[in-house]
Amino acid sequence: MSLRISTRGVTEAGIETLQKRQVEMAEAQERLTTGKRVHKASDDPAAAARAERALAGQMRAETSQRAVDASRTAMSLSETAMGDAIELLQQAREAMVAAGNASYSDQERANLAEKVKAIRNQLLSVANRTDGAGTFLFGGQGATTRPFVDAPGGIDYRGISGERRTELATDLPLTVNGDNVFMTARTGNGVFQTSAGAGVTTAWIDNGQVSNPAALTGSTYTLQFSVSGGATTYAVLQDGNPTAVTAAPYVSGQDITVDGMTFRISGAPANGNSFTVQPSSSTLSVFDALDRAATQLATSGRSSAQIAQGNTDALRDIDQSMAQLQGARAVAGEMLVRIDGETSRLDDQKLANQIQRSSAEDLDMTEAISKFQSMQTGYDAALKSYSMVQRLSLFEYLRT
Repeated sequence: MSLRISTRGVTEAGIETLQKRQVEMAEAQERLTTGKRVHKASDDPAAAARAERALAGQMRAETSQRAVDASRTAMSLSETAMGDAIELLQQAREAMVAAGNASYSDQERANLAEKVKAIRNQLLSVANRTDGAGTFLFGGQGATTRPFVDAPGGIDYRGISGERRTELATDLPLTVNGDNVFMTARTGNGVFQTSAGAGVTTAWIDNGQVSNPAALTGSTYTLQFSVSGGATTYAVLQDGNPTAVTAAPYVSGQDITVDGMTFRISGAPANGNSFTVQPSSSTLSVFDALDRAATQLATSGRSSAQIAQGNTDALRDIDQSMAQLQGARAVAGEMLVRIDGETSRLDDQKLANQIQRSSAEDLDMTEAISKFQSMQTGYDAALKSYSMVQRLSLFEYLRT
């Protein structure tokens, strides 16, 4: 049995081979042009899946980086704002120190009161700063609403306590809790608060200090003074109840110690005068502190003891507010350091995903060029073979 191969069949087979090799060369040339080995999942399903996972990881890292950049901007602006607030409080402190000058007149102290009021208004502007895009830095979780409002009774915090934060993966702050920064400093010296009772005009009490932490009770103490026969004594009440101290002799400027707390009362207390020592609380508003300072500076006709008491209280409250701001500023600084660390981590993550993606889909150029040259040689050979077959017809034979 003989096998016949027609000229048409040979021709079609040759054309099919040439077309197949042309497609292969076109695909190889596309890979060389793009530098990618995998263009679609069918090229290499496993490699395409690895590349897709790597791309998703890279996109997540880029999204996280945008959140980190937003946090960096917010913390940088907040840290700067708190620095400005501390500088303003330092100016207020200098005004209060100047007000303690015994030679100052009521008018001079009233002038200082106006300065303190101006500082308070500037501080309010700082507390209501935005990031330039409508978000209030100290608005907490309600960052689109002005957080501090000048109400008839003083400054109110209208923000929402807490912080807006980035995604859980980075968990960085986008705002600062303004209530914590400006409205919740510790009263007194941070452990207890001393104050003069109503009507005390000839004596004053200092801020005191803790002399024995183990002896602290957390109670409220009242020192009641009695003057009889030219002698001044005091009794100590604990939470309104009498204690063993009932007629202790008083000496101006001498330390008085009560259950681990030491303080001094100076001047000449009148009969019936009283002073209170109570536990500190986190309720001191910097704005209230400045309002009280300005009010007492503007009050004329005060005695030297009242002036001393007012200045002592104002300086104490300003110092406590500054300490609160300095602590919050330090936290913002720590956040900026952490943000730098998060940026480095995300950069490493993006690089790792890029390497993984490149490993999955990128082309080995040396190998690809070699294969392409082989394909080109094969195609040229196939083309020549086809042209030779085309000449193997009867007509060509008769022509020769």
